[in-house]
Amino acid sequence: MNVLILGGGVVGVTSAYYLARAGHQVTVLERQPGAGLETSFANAGQVSPGYAAPWAAPGIPVKALKWLMMRHRPLVLWPRLEPRLYGWLTRMLANCTEEAYRRNKGRMVRLAEYSRDVLRDLRTETGIAYDHREKGTLQLFRTQKQLDHVGDDTRVLDAYGVPYTVLDPAGCIAAEPALAAVPDVFVGGLRLPGDETGDAHLFTQRLAAICEGLGVTFRYGTAIARLHHAGDRVTAVETADGELLRAEAYVAALGSYTPALLRPLGIALPVYPVKGYSLTLPIADAAAAPVSTVMDETYKVAITRLGDRIRVGGTAELAGFSSALRLPRRETLARSVQDLFPAGGDLSRAAFWTGLRPMTPDGTPIVGGTRVANLFTNTGHGTLGWTMACGSGRLLADLVSGRAPEIASDDLALDRYAA
Repeated sequence: MNVLILGGGVVGVTSAYYLARAGHQVTVLERQPGAGLETSFANAGQVSPGYAAPWAAPGIPVKALKWLMMRHRPLVLWPRLEPRLYGWLTRMLANCTEEAYRRNKGRMVRLAEYSRDVLRDLRTETGIAYDHREKGTLQLFRTQKQLDHVGDDTRVLDAYGVPYTVLDPAGCIAAEPALAAVPDVFVGGLRLPGDETGDAHLFTQRLAAICEGLGVTFRYGTAIARLHHAGDRVTAVETADGELLRAEAYVAALGSYTPALLRPLGIALPVYPVKGYSLTLPIADAAAAPVSTVMDETYKVAITRLGDRIRVGGTAELAGFSSALRLPRRETLARSVQDLFPAGGDLSRAAFWTGLRPMTPDGTPIVGGTRVANLFTNTGHGTLGWTMACGSGRLLADLVSGRAPEIASDDLALDRYAA
């Protein structure tokens, strides 16, 4: 069938790839001049199913209050008269129970593990290269208290069969040799060997080129104004220029901007933009740079090797759709990488970036059909869009094609919020 995909980030482009592979005629609409130029552009670079977990967890309300008081705080909340924000926060707090955490974690790990496996298959099929490495993630603990609570994480990992190793300082240095220069900064770590790294923007651009070879049409510089609908079906997409584009099926993959597009159809997506920041700096000394990804548990900052660059990503800022680059957020990222890899990169040449992560209150993306028969969503991946992109795209293609997905998917669709 003819399928219109709305959004050309990593989620939209992976959806296009799998739909084209399934035999559909696919067109992607993207307002930017190329693929992967918004939230997919400079994220932390992790493909981390081992780290897939909802932010809504037992104890998070108390931790959040502490984070808000830190100088280099990982969480920032700008006071706003915005009912959607406070409604979203209320739903998130309702998910901070043991039962909800186990349920949501299970959904996320299922999709994230599947997505990593599907990504590996895609690499084999296409030969795509994107500065990827398969060297795991090291969650680094600066304090004994953090290390003492590692059992909170490993019990969950055990429950879902995710491999891991708890490391002492010597083990951390064996995994990331450059940490030998700062042995007094950390007390131990948790290594997740199944995780990967890679440049999401490079992947998205190169996969878009592969999609074009499969017959996918990309219409860049095309902003979407609204959806037209009649009864229980979308009948057209109207562009900002007034052009009407028609298809048999429509996929909304616009990240944080998806709710506004679907709201006039009576579809309420509980997705809110959570702003993240990153620094990208050239490597100054390869031996002093990270091998893979190091997650600084204190500041919730990920430091990742991407080819000849270091990507430093983190912060959760609730500030609506603001794209302002705020200097205090840069200072937090710089503090983390300077502490752990002081000679690894050239901070004076770092590029500072921000993007809006589309977050759901339960942490799980919204992938599947809607109450409108020919409209599907693939959004709400939060900080795990890169991790879950290939699995979500493959799952979405199966659903649009009327095929049974390879993993359970009923609890990933929007109607889980009506339960």
